[in-house]
Amino acid sequence: MLTAFARAFKTPDLRKKLLFTLAIIVLYRVGAHIPVPGVSYENVQICVDQASKNNSSLFGLVNMFSGGALLQITIFALGIMPYITASIILQLLTVVIPRLEALKKEGQSGTAKITQYTRYLTVALAVLQGTGLVATARSGALFSGCQVASEIVPDQSIFVTATMVVTMTAGTAMVMWLGELITDRGIGNGMSILMFISIAAGFPGALWAIKESGSLAKGWIEFGTVILIGFVMVALVVFVEQAQRRIPVQYAKRMIGRRSYGGTSTYIPLKVNQAGVIPVIFASSLLYIPALIAQFSNSSSSWKTWIEAHLVKGDHPYYIALYFLLIVFFAFFYVAISFNPEEVADNMKKYGGFIPGIRAGRPTAEYLSYVLNRITWPGSLYLGLIALVPTMALAGFGGANQNFPFGGTSILIIVGVGLETVKQIESQLQQRNYEGFLR
Repeated sequence: MLTAFARAFKTPDLRKKLLFTLAIIVLYRVGAHIPVPGVSYENVQICVDQASKNNSSLFGLVNMFSGGALLQITIFALGIMPYITASIILQLLTVVIPRLEALKKEGQSGTAKITQYTRYLTVALAVLQGTGLVATARSGALFSGCQVASEIVPDQSIFVTATMVVTMTAGTAMVMWLGELITDRGIGNGMSILMFISIAAGFPGALWAIKESGSLAKGWIEFGTVILIGFVMVALVVFVEQAQRRIPVQYAKRMIGRRSYGGTSTYIPLKVNQAGVIPVIFASSLLYIPALIAQFSNSSSSWKTWIEAHLVKGDHPYYIALYFLLIVFFAFFYVAISFNPEEVADNMKKYGGFIPGIRAGRPTAEYLSYVLNRITWPGSLYLGLIALVPTMALAGFGGANQNFPFGGTSILIIVGVGLETVKQIESQLQQRNYEGFLR
């Protein structure tokens, strides 16, 4: 990987793309530290320090995706979460709404239309989430237990509230624009790169917090153990993410005019982890809903007590079991809506393709469904086990929590984005340095 980056910096046009990407990343990180107008910066820092010591942030997942900007209440506080949510919603609606499905099949023009819809939905979600964040900060529920939590927003007038919401929405729109700039003029997928940077930005602080809270050799034993666990997890994730089942496909020869087409062999690559990190995000988001309802509820009923006792702390057996089952369920659910065996079988039949030993048409679709279900089981179990690493770390280290630096969501995203970016750099290097058959 380092060799690919070194070679890329020696190529003039790739060097410009890499420097442009780095400049956008710096701009993004600067925006993540500029507070929103109307927020008391001193009170926010007091509450953030207390929250980091207590390790009990309910908004940990969103804060991780924003690079710590959410709890700091900066102009990029919402980060790329509205865009991620909008993309997932549009992808789910494509299966349900025929109009969106038709746009998806139109090719580049249809994809551009869906991208435009995603931008509009991102802005709408940013307004909704910004309003919720401001209301939470004003009520003091953003930092429960902090003495100055209710003084984070000193002026609670309508004008100041509207200014805060508009600023956060504009910040989200700018983050979306920065991501598209990286995609067009830089290296890799812009949104994935910004997500990578947001998560990686919290690694040093999380690792140092584990060292500070450790008791063995002034915390260095715990620190080294966590680093070792991180390397093992990265190796495991790389191994599984690269694993795929290759289904051979043979194309029959066809005569069109005087030319012969087809007669080639290829394969359909079915990844073991076909769903990626989406099931973990779905399961985490769904488990936040009961905790949020309990936090904003003023009653002292039995259901609130039960939720706070069983579904808020990540080390409770009920929470662990429900989290694992939700990940497995969403893995199968997302694979079912993102990969259509019948459509693949129809396209193969249309172009004269067939799987050796399997008849074209419906038998091919049934065979693809059978193989997909078989490989989704180990993929979903792998996702569940990776996501439970922070919980196991919570039992072993006092400084670990739901935002354990080598947690499932963060490692899956970082490794996936890193592999994809390196592949793009290597492909562009190969295009520019292709020597041909004759040297």
